[in-house]
Amino acid sequence: MDELLRDFDPTTFSIFSTTNQKANMDSYFYNSANNISFFFEERAFDENRNLKQPKELSINKVGHAMHDLDPEFRKFSRSAKVSAIAASLGYRRPAPIQSMYIFKQPGIGGEVVPHQDNTFMCTDPPSVLGYWWALEDATKENGCLWVVPKSHKQGLKRKFLKEGDSVRYDVPQPEYDMSTFIPVEMKAGSLILLHGDLVHQSYENKSSKQRPAYSIHVIETDGTFYPETNWLQRRPDFPLEPFYEKPGSLASA
Repeated sequence: MDELLRDFDPTTFSIFSTTNQKANMDSYFYNSANNISFFFEERAFDENRNLKQPKELSINKVGHAMHDLDPEFRKFSRSAKVSAIAASLGYRRPAPIQSMYIFKQPGIGGEVVPHQDNTFMCTDPPSVLGYWWALEDATKENGCLWVVPKSHKQGLKRKFLKEGDSVRYDVPQPEYDMSTFIPVEMKAGSLILLHGDLVHQSYENKSSKQRPAYSIHVIETDGTFYPETNWLQRRPDFPLEPFYEKPGSLASA
C-alpha cells in the first residue's frame, strides 16, 4: 500500500462520504470498479480545497479492484484460505467483486452510517459475503465496526440504484435503534465475516492513529443475477474471476 500511495497523483481524486453518498458519486467513482482508485476524507481539505495534511494522512480508502489488479493484493485475496471460507459456506462459484483498503484516519476518519452490503451489490437471490480484516487493533476509540446482532435475518431494507448517470435509494434510510448496536473490537490480523444483510456501521476515529482495514466482497455467480442497476459494473473486457467453480454448477453445465 505504501507504494500505491507514493505513486498516486492527488490532483485526480474523489471524496468518499456515506452521509452524502449520492452527491459524491462521479465518473471517477463509477470507474473505480475497474481500477485502483483513491478517495479522500471529507475533512482532508481546507476552504480553498487544499489538503491540510500529507496525502498519506488524507485518504479515506483505496478501491475497488485491487484484488485483481495489484499483484500482492491479488495473491492475498485469492489465497486458498480465503476461498476455502466461501467453500465452507456453500458457495459454488464465488467471485470477488470489490476490494477496499480503508484507512480510518486519526482525527478526520469519518463515520460510516448504518447500512447493509446487499444494498449496494445485491444479486438475485442475495449472496454478498464480506471479509473484513483488521490490520491494526480496532477499538471503540479508533472506529471499530458496530453491528446489530441477528439483523441479517430481517431481510434487505433498501437498494442503491444506478439509473443512467444518476443514483438513488429506492426508499429512505431506515430508522435504527442505536442502542441495539454492539461494538466488534478486533485484534490486528483478525477477520470478521459479514452477511450481506447484516446492519453495521462505524463511528469517527477519535484516536491519534489510523485504524486500517482490508475488505473484499464476494458474490455467488452460479444461478444468480447481477442487475445493471447496481453501481459497481465491470467492463466487458474485465469480467469477474471466480475463486473456483464446483462441478455441476450452472456455469459449467
